[in-house]
Amino acid sequence: MHRILVAAVLGASASFAFAQSLKPGLWESTHKTQFEGNSETAQKMAQAQQQMANMPPEQRKMMEDMMKSRGISMNVGAGGSSMTVKYCLTKEMAERKEIPTQRGDCKSTNTPMGPGKMKIAFTCSNPPSSGEGEVTFSSPEAYSMKMAVNTTVQGKPEKMNMDASGRWLASDCGDVKPFTRK
Repeated sequence: MHRILVAAVLGASASFAFAQSLKPGLWESTHKTQFEGNSETAQKMAQAQQQMANMPPEQRKMMEDMMKSRGISMNVGAGGSSMTVKYCLTKEMAERKEIPTQRGDCKSTNTPMGPGKMKIAFTCSNPPSSGEGEVTFSSPEAYSMKMAVNTTVQGKPEKMNMDASGRWLASDCGDVKPFTRK
């Protein structure tokens, strides 16, 4: 269940070539997602959040540490969720104007909309998802994005609306490794 949201988040975040250069280093991307209708994914995420809240403190800490070691922290609330992902943007990735993407087959289109803005659209096959939206670049250290994402969960269509923002944290990625497609 989290895989679908992470895939949609990373697929959407990665589906554009930047209108301007972004600084290499450690980045943090925060996503607020609202699910439309009676979403099974939203219900399952809320259940997972409740289960995590009911874990003994040491077990919950182990789970949080495992997610944090992968650069992910997640909070799920009624009707939506927020997720923060840290990623390492290498100098080479910055020069190619690319950020980490999900594993799987994704295709995207990018249409400049004037200074600092770009319309984006993506389609991914694993898990099946598609979306479109707009990115606004406020500086080489920050961007914001609005996306509408469609996916399928257990054969049922799901729709989510996502607001995201990215910010540069440091030139050194520390223990966050660059993403690989392997």
